[in-house]
Amino acid sequence: MASKKSDEKPVVRCAVYTRKSTEEGLEKEFNTLDAQRESGEAYIASQKHEGWVCLPDRYDDGGFTGGNMDRPALQRLLRDIESGKVNCLVVYKLDRLSRSLMDFAKIVEILDRHQASFVSVTQQFNTKDSMGRLTLNILLSFAQFEREIISERTRDKIAAARRKGKWTGGTQILGYDVDFQTGKLVLNPLEADQVRQIFNLYLEHRSLREVVRELEERGWTSKTWTTKKGILHQGLPYNKQRLHQLLRNVTYLGKIRYKEEIHEGEHQAIIDPDTWKEVQSQLKRGDRTPDQPRNKYKALLRGLLHCTVCDAPMIHLPITKKGQKLFRYYVCTNAHNNGYDKCPTPSIPAGEIERFVIERIQEIGSEDVILDLVVSKARVLWHEHVESLKRDIRLLNEQLKLIEHSRREQEQREARSLKAKIDSLKHRILLAESNGVKAVECEDGLGQFQGLWDILSIDEQTYLLKLIFERIGFDGRNGKIQFTFNHPEITQAVA
Repeated sequence: MASKKSDEKPVVRCAVYTRKSTEEGLEKEFNTLDAQRESGEAYIASQKHEGWVCLPDRYDDGGFTGGNMDRPALQRLLRDIESGKVNCLVVYKLDRLSRSLMDFAKIVEILDRHQASFVSVTQQFNTKDSMGRLTLNILLSFAQFEREIISERTRDKIAAARRKGKWTGGTQILGYDVDFQTGKLVLNPLEADQVRQIFNLYLEHRSLREVVRELEERGWTSKTWTTKKGILHQGLPYNKQRLHQLLRNVTYLGKIRYKEEIHEGEHQAIIDPDTWKEVQSQLKRGDRTPDQPRNKYKALLRGLLHCTVCDAPMIHLPITKKGQKLFRYYVCTNAHNNGYDKCPTPSIPAGEIERFVIERIQEIGSEDVILDLVVSKARVLWHEHVESLKRDIRLLNEQLKLIEHSRREQEQREARSLKAKIDSLKHRILLAESNGVKAVECEDGLGQFQGLWDILSIDEQTYLLKLIFERIGFDGRNGKIQFTFNHPEITQAVA
């Protein structure tokens, strides 16, 4: 007579796996993952007479697609199966485990290798018999087909929306905000002005490297924006690649790109067609030749000189004439872009106006009160710049703390990106503090201006001018030059 112990069923340790493709609704007290687990637990309880027991461990993948196996809870579950901790995998429905026939085959192979089975609660079969395997493969083929159909419909919907000029989402760009109610791009006036200045800077310097350097000095970065869910994406310092992408983005022309097609957009343009055409033409020429050396033609007033009649920047144009002699001019961008009959100041010899500005600085440097104001302002500007960078680092560190120890691949990539941003900002602080020392050293230099000016490089001369002047305006109708200083007290003192 057999003993009672021999009649007992072997224990089958069951794990319930749950998944949802998006994170929407997961914040609720009882969400779809809980519902899936509850169904799995109920099914395991119905098999108690077969020795089935439900493991307390939760294997929940919220916000992960079923199209691949890059899911933390699934990977943890497979490791537990391989270690013998789990004998049976229970899911609410087949597509919760996988929507890929190839991935499912890999999972079944792991189950077979470790004598574990698979059960779907709402589809009555398991992988212990051949009929169950056949049914599984048929259902999984349909699940994969459904996923591919959904992907095709999504692509078709995006294509149709783009052809109608609609914004279909993605990384936000400088110059626009997204109205989350309508899903449309809305002009951001302050950022739009930055975009226009960047395009004008490129027309002035004709060099990606020079514009990147200028933007770094100004502390400008790409778009800082927040998603609908409140996730902050910090703007990044410009490099040649990011600047090139900005200058090539047809969105600023009021258009939308879909693959190789360009369509009229619903949003307002930032850049006019003539400026856009000239920038694209220069970019094409620049793609075939390396960037010019920094300030090759020694334009002392680059980025400072403006035409007061048109309220437009004046760009530096070197012209080589007979005998290879170089003539330099500052030209109003309005005249340059739209015709020289559009402005009474089409051009002005660079050497003449640069000498006049140098003489004006000599006058400023001879007055102690102006000297003190210039140095004081330089210190304040660099202090504010450094403090702004430090605030950005603190914000990024707060973001990093929230995701640094996550095992999700997406958040691991974001953490690496945040660390790179922090390192970049720290490097910029070192540069700013180094330049701040230079600003303080100007205290002795301005008092002995003539000797200092002769030994400064062109980059150091332009840097010194930008510490003093915010803008230099030239009126071609009467030949008058107007100086706007970086501090109102300087303006009052020299008036």
